[in-house]
Amino acid sequence: MKSLPELFTNNEQWRHDIEKEHPGFFKALGEQQSPQYLWIGCADSRVPANEVVGLMPGELFVHRNVANLVNHTDLNLLSVLQFAVDVLKVKHIMVVGHYGCGGVKASMEDVPHGLIDNWLRQVRELYLRNRKHLVKLPDDKAQLDRMCELNVARQVINVSNTTVVQEAWRRDQPLTVHGWIYGIGDGRLRDLDLQIQNNRELRTLENEEYDNFSG
Repeated sequence: MKSLPELFTNNEQWRHDIEKEHPGFFKALGEQQSPQYLWIGCADSRVPANEVVGLMPGELFVHRNVANLVNHTDLNLLSVLQFAVDVLKVKHIMVVGHYGCGGVKASMEDVPHGLIDNWLRQVRELYLRNRKHLVKLPDDKAQLDRMCELNVARQVINVSNTTVVQEAWRRDQPLTVHGWIYGIGDGRLRDLDLQIQNNRELRTLENEEYDNFSG
């Protein structure tokens, strides 16, 4: 007897609906995957990557973790990144944060949270560097929203500086890194106007003051 039978029932309905609308979909999907996009997003259950951008299975390669971080010691993320860029030849990497991110919020608090504080260390450092600007914003929500945007910008820079992306640009492989943010309260995806296609654009972004990014 299956545990959680309702989820298996949902699966049967889901695959029936897709096969009805797209006959032969799963047979074709089983033979290959050729997505043009890599989504690096937060693990938050309220941000379903495929649904947010209206893409079908097989059209979006996805990596998710707490606070959508790109750590250069994270072999999980780096392996996903290398496979996406070197094997799948994706043309776009989207770093996608979301407003009200619990991980970002935790990094702004002066209290311990346990193990997660180690993971969030780079976000904490980003917050401390920008705190004097953030406190000028009208309330806690505005400060958190801006920090979520700043975190996306930092991760765009991080992913662009990985050896995987650097090598792709060195061999003139078409690859663009984007910074986006999602509003859970309204379902809207917003472009933070962070788009990098080469090292010249990367250096320009690195030289910008983080508090100048528009939301």
